[in-house]
Amino acid sequence: MLEAPKRRGSYNIIDNFTYYVPGWADILVLLVLLLVGTVLGSLLALPFSMIMGEDGIEYSMLVSYPMMFIPPMIYASVKSRSNSYLHNGVRLDSGHFSPVGALSCALMAMALTLAGGYVVDLPTSLLPAMPEWLEKALGSMTQGKFLLNFICVSLFAPFFEEWLCRGMVLRGLLHRGVRPVWAIVFSAAFFAFIHMNPWQAIPAFAMGCAMGYVYYKTGSLKLTMLMHFTNNTLALALGNVEGLSAMDSYRQLFPAAIYWALFAACIAVIVLAVIKFAGVELQDKAGNSDKVASLFSE
Repeated sequence: MLEAPKRRGSYNIIDNFTYYVPGWADILVLLVLLLVGTVLGSLLALPFSMIMGEDGIEYSMLVSYPMMFIPPMIYASVKSRSNSYLHNGVRLDSGHFSPVGALSCALMAMALTLAGGYVVDLPTSLLPAMPEWLEKALGSMTQGKFLLNFICVSLFAPFFEEWLCRGMVLRGLLHRGVRPVWAIVFSAAFFAFIHMNPWQAIPAFAMGCAMGYVYYKTGSLKLTMLMHFTNNTLALALGNVEGLSAMDSYRQLFPAAIYWALFAACIAVIVLAVIKFAGVELQDKAGNSDKVASLFSE
């Protein structure tokens, strides 16, 4: 059943993209525009590093990181506006939690995130040593100025990356007829790809699958943003705890018996979370994102 469209000028930024439902070609366009935004962001970062030196790199992230997403967001907004009078839309953020409940879903999503992060640490720890330049770059995002890192890592990243990977890519594929399992896997692979290195891509793919499933079942972009926030804020917190900042794996933190006991407990939490979200009632085979009538139908 189609919902009535909301009036223009909504305070909810996410509603600006309701009528843009990307297909395969559109996803490629969004990726190219993301790369364009990355180049523009790098150019904007140059004055900071030239004037402020090494400290300028951290401050430049406040500008360069959002700039990565500005070109695809402008494109998607324009396309949504042009489609709004003739085509029905699909909300990026809906929120269907029955009969589980919103609070239970939120708590379970956070538990799934923490447990998944612990489990996926194992395959990531088997990778060869990270190059020094990459280790330094990632370290600057978690061990530098805490407030700046919190804004970029815990606020900007969950908002912009969830908008793109779940709100655009996954929602688009689900409502373009792609089978849910493949839509979730592809959107997770897209999420992994934009991290551009295996040390981040492996956990990004695993967490992308988890967040994709939660989004499919609930239609809630806020919920996947919460999961993303939880994951990134934990990494930020660990990076600022003396003695843990140099830790490459949880296996360095716990004795073997405790590590594997926690590993088994986390597997149980993941299974429980999947079962819990499986209980959320689906309103459509394409997931629980609300469909919205075109403005022309008013």
